[in-house]
Amino acid sequence: MTVSLQSSSVRAQLGLRASALTIAGVMLLAGGNAWAQQAGTATANPTGAITETQPAPPADPTPDANANPDPTAEATPTSDASDVGEGTDIVVTGIRAGLAKSADIKRRSTLIVDSVSAEDVGKLPDVSIADSLARIPGVTAQRLEGRDQRLSIRGLGPDFSTTLLNGREQVTVGDNRGVEYDQYPSEFFRNVNVYKSADASLIAAGISGTVDLRMLRPLDQSQRVFAINARGQMNGIDNLNPEMSRYGYRASATYVDKFADDTFGVALGVSATQTPSQNERYNAWGYNGTGTATDPYRLSGAKPYVQSNELKRYGAVATLEWQPSDNFHSTFDALYSHFEETQYLRGIEFPLDGQRDDPTNPTDNGTQLSGVTVANGFLTAGTFSNVFAVQRNDYNQRKADNLSLGWNNDFKIGETTHFNVDASWSRATRTDFLLETNTGTGFQKSGRPDTVGVSQNGDGTYSFSPTLDYTDTSIFKLTDPQGWGNNGTQQVVQSGFLNRPKFKDDLKSLRASLNGEFEDSVIKGWEIGANYSRREKTSEYSSFFLCPKGTGTGCTVASGTPRSADVPAEAQLGNNIPLSYLGIPAMLTLNPLYLYNNSLNAAFDGRPGSLVRDNTVTENVYTGYAKLNIDGEVSGKALKGALGVQAVYTDQSSDGQIAGLTNGVVTIAPANEGAKFWRVLPSATFSVELIEGGYVKLGASRTMVRPRLDQERVTQDVTVNPANVGVLPIALNPVFSSNGGNTSLRPYQSTNIDVSLEKYFGSGGGYVALSGYFKKLDDFVNPATTIAFDFSDLLGALTPAQQAQAIAAGQQIGTVSRPDNSGRGEVLGVEATLSLPFRMITPALDGFGAFVTGNYTDSTIRYANNPSPITLPGLSDWTGSGTIYFEKWGFQARANYRYRSSFLAEVAGLSASPTFRTAKEEAILDAQIGYEFKDGPLSGLSVMVQGKNLTDRPFVTYQNGDERQVIDYQRYGRDYYVGVTYKF
Repeated sequence: MTVSLQSSSVRAQLGLRASALTIAGVMLLAGGNAWAQQAGTATANPTGAITETQPAPPADPTPDANANPDPTAEATPTSDASDVGEGTDIVVTGIRAGLAKSADIKRRSTLIVDSVSAEDVGKLPDVSIADSLARIPGVTAQRLEGRDQRLSIRGLGPDFSTTLLNGREQVTVGDNRGVEYDQYPSEFFRNVNVYKSADASLIAAGISGTVDLRMLRPLDQSQRVFAINARGQMNGIDNLNPEMSRYGYRASATYVDKFADDTFGVALGVSATQTPSQNERYNAWGYNGTGTATDPYRLSGAKPYVQSNELKRYGAVATLEWQPSDNFHSTFDALYSHFEETQYLRGIEFPLDGQRDDPTNPTDNGTQLSGVTVANGFLTAGTFSNVFAVQRNDYNQRKADNLSLGWNNDFKIGETTHFNVDASWSRATRTDFLLETNTGTGFQKSGRPDTVGVSQNGDGTYSFSPTLDYTDTSIFKLTDPQGWGNNGTQQVVQSGFLNRPKFKDDLKSLRASLNGEFEDSVIKGWEIGANYSRREKTSEYSSFFLCPKGTGTGCTVASGTPRSADVPAEAQLGNNIPLSYLGIPAMLTLNPLYLYNNSLNAAFDGRPGSLVRDNTVTENVYTGYAKLNIDGEVSGKALKGALGVQAVYTDQSSDGQIAGLTNGVVTIAPANEGAKFWRVLPSATFSVELIEGGYVKLGASRTMVRPRLDQERVTQDVTVNPANVGVLPIALNPVFSSNGGNTSLRPYQSTNIDVSLEKYFGSGGGYVALSGYFKKLDDFVNPATTIAFDFSDLLGALTPAQQAQAIAAGQQIGTVSRPDNSGRGEVLGVEATLSLPFRMITPALDGFGAFVTGNYTDSTIRYANNPSPITLPGLSDWTGSGTIYFEKWGFQARANYRYRSSFLAEVAGLSASPTFRTAKEEAILDAQIGYEFKDGPLSGLSVMVQGKNLTDRPFVTYQNGDERQVIDYQRYGRDYYVGVTYKF
């Protein structure tokens, strides 16, 4: 293979642009009678407890007129102490305190918002932030490696929401914009708000919702707090790989104090986590056949694995808060998180992809199928002969660092006027080391074949009964058993492969705003502001073929690379691990790092598709906004709300390469493209208190969210195929073709109508809410549109005779596959929430309570080139969550059950690239019980036992809408925790 570097006009030729589309908005209104209010009040205690007083007159649910004009500002639980009569004080902490604070935030906000609040300093109610958020109505989580990581809000996947830290947009260690919540230690946050309607001052809001992580504010605490948490973890599945353990831990410490006459506050936190997980992992390649009795669906191949993970994360936060006078308030926040995830994966790939073309030819290495049993058009048992399996001993490691800094300064420059300046910097870096090693009986099906019996299990997976001993090193060698290796022009001995992607995501932002109040007017306040942000995400990829050491270059067969090598004894770990969960007695267990460092050579992967993956995407965004806050009465009913508008100017660009392959020569050329555009986003929110404690909240807005960053890349992979010159039909035999990104891609846009009916029962966390939403989507990104394109500038890659023939046939016109904004559709849904302390039913049930949510979403999305509606990634039609709790006399117990119907899940495909598959419905049960010592020498100490995934529910995907055609089956097992907390 030859690589040359040329300047080219291909960049200009491939600068393809999409036109913007327009839409119309639809208004949705709803109403209903609210419930009667239950007596009882709760006041906020600065230490995090809620003090309930009984008996008491009904609390005034109306918040202060200017309590929360900015949705990114802190919302403080309402104090009803002035209404409290004489009675017995009951200090409520833990679960009930968290629910009460969350209900208070929801009630006071004119936006439609749901929250999770810390039960105490440094203690969110679940193992992770994603676990907590998955209990919020309309929010669901997808499990990856056994952990809840990616969130879908109101039926739209992670790419349709944004994540803020203290109101500031955040970068991510993931491949794109969707935040992986593992990077944030949950102990560091006071509450997490999910805004489901928009406001002009909410910069970088998402279409589906905006998640805002809120850190502790030290000046809000009444006294010094020092809290230490320690938790041990055990996975219910014993370690599946010898390098790993089933045991882990989690530890954190939080310190909060105030100085200088309570004008200067400090909050510090550190955390360390080592989290194990085990995964009995099965993957099917797919299914042949048509599903009839004579041609049943049959497994085309499978790879059962055992996978062990270990996540190590170390984090620290610091908040410095200074308020020397009523005229100046300054807050500085810093968060740093480092994590390393290590995976060992071992398994066997069984290619079972069809019958021999010529059963009488002994050199034909296709498989043969016999002894078939069929049920309902599906092969349930059979025997495959002439199978050349690939044993895999793989190792993956990811290292990532995340740093977020923010500095906010508020100046009072008049009696009611404030000037605010906020600067922030968020930066994430990540490197992956993804190592595959292969062993088999011989190169390219030349070794000893196996005969493998297969039988279908009740869960859709298959068990395997091989006849070879897969631990026998006299049979199995370091080799390329299937002959898969090819560098684009020559065959290589691929006895392993290495991917080493690197990502850097950097976001700097500067915001300034001016706000004030009007007197004697229903227009209570005003705010104007501007925000500038610059985001730059760099993706670098390198990959290598791995082959046995010896003569030859580039791992190519033609150069004399050894086609196989003996397995070194030093790489063998001794105790060969079983794959007994799928019937395989044992497999050869090797140290993949030893093989990489001592037994294998590496050859750079110079294929065009590999070379063009490197890219940088830069977005300069200028946002101006203005809004008016409303606070008054309409027909004697309290009315609050806001009217506002954002004007957003975007200058986006991408640097990368265009690469092509012609007659064995790879040609690469630098490329740069960009686009500039405006978007205007109006918004309106209203909250009317129709009855005491009963609200109707309405929201109408135009929002947008930017497409995946890899879709905005300039890179193109160009293919020139001279063999297709003159071959008909032209559409199926292009001479020129290309695929890549689109730098002119516009954001998704949505016109939104939201309505919420909410009734609150005092201030103790009890309420019922019913919400509806409608989203009219346009500029929806179609990830793979194929269009005709004139490649005349590349005709020089053909001979003069080929050029003439191609022009005569019109074959200078080729195809380009890239994303565009040709989609549109609607999302319609309803969600309901009930937070019910059972004390409201009868005093005999004081301490018991329930928090129940349910959501239904329907969507219709169509692309311009396909009239059939698509399934939205992350969308479950039905989701629900129910929590039953008891908390009294220091005891605390809770059980949470959450359900989601089937959805389109994003999983890792070939070479770790993202792909989508339908995931089966899930129902997950978590539970915990604990006790806090209130008095005596152990005062301040609490203990807790917790179980996660107690239903031991696997993660399962399938294809073609047929649940029998299982593709992925991953069983993570149950997780158990024992923890202690000491606060003084």
